[in-house]
Amino acid sequence: MFEIIAQNIVSGIMVGALYGLAALGLSLVFGVLKILNVAHGELIMLGGYTTFWLFNLYGLDPFVSLLVVIPTLFVIGLLLHQGLFRPVVKLDEENRIKNSLLIGFGLTLVLQNLAIQLWTADERSVTPAYSTAALELWGVRLPVIRLAGLIIAILTVVALELFLNRSYWGKAVRATAEDWQTAALTGININMTYLLTFGLGASLAGIAGTLVTVSFSVSPFIGLQWTLKALIVVVLAGLGSIGGVLAAGILLGVTESLSAYYWGGEYRELVGLIIFLIVLSVRPQGLFGAKV
Repeated sequence: MFEIIAQNIVSGIMVGALYGLAALGLSLVFGVLKILNVAHGELIMLGGYTTFWLFNLYGLDPFVSLLVVIPTLFVIGLLLHQGLFRPVVKLDEENRIKNSLLIGFGLTLVLQNLAIQLWTADERSVTPAYSTAALELWGVRLPVIRLAGLIIAILTVVALELFLNRSYWGKAVRATAEDWQTAALTGININMTYLLTFGLGASLAGIAGTLVTVSFSVSPFIGLQWTLKALIVVVLAGLGSIGGVLAAGILLGVTESLSAYYWGGEYRELVGLIIFLIVLSVRPQGLFGAKV
């Protein structure tokens, strides 16, 4: 009995880390630009398909492919910001959200249809030689791929924290998130900060896309699913805590895993949504966000 529960908790932690990673870019972009990119899941999809292509065409290991996926999604993020979202960030915050939602929905349809044309509507997956390999610790099975995903998620959070706290542009991102007008008065290039943040958010989505494709699969229609997961995690975590996003993702993953074990898989999504609604009602600033 103990081993079964432990297995479900460990599985929840590993999947939850992926939820947290998927939400990092969305949280960063919303926190800094004050826009809600509902096409974030489609960026995850593009990261997944990039990994799929590199694996099938060139035999590139999916984790090594991150060296290509990250800069590729960064450039895509820059182009999307300059072409679609740059005019939006000049508006007041309320209109930023409204207009970004409209643009995001349109972008979702475009990217979905583009993916169908390029890769068809079938699900695709990446299965390296070690895809079924697993370690065993005290009777608990640890799939190598998901364990690697957990490690990558943690390293990504650490790297992002170091960037935001130690580098000039990272501090500029934080200052802009707190008060863009004051940041502009201190000489920070706000437009460049917005551009960098959106590109970084897309890169984080690309990392998540690689791990999603390796752990599950990728299709043109996974965007909505992962956008919703990311939104739930962002609300659970609250703004202002990068580590909190990962912790909230793990909390959601463990909750879903245990609820599926005790009540059946059909309740997995429902329990996560119930927790989402409870936190939104009781603590709108999130579990780790600062109280306003």
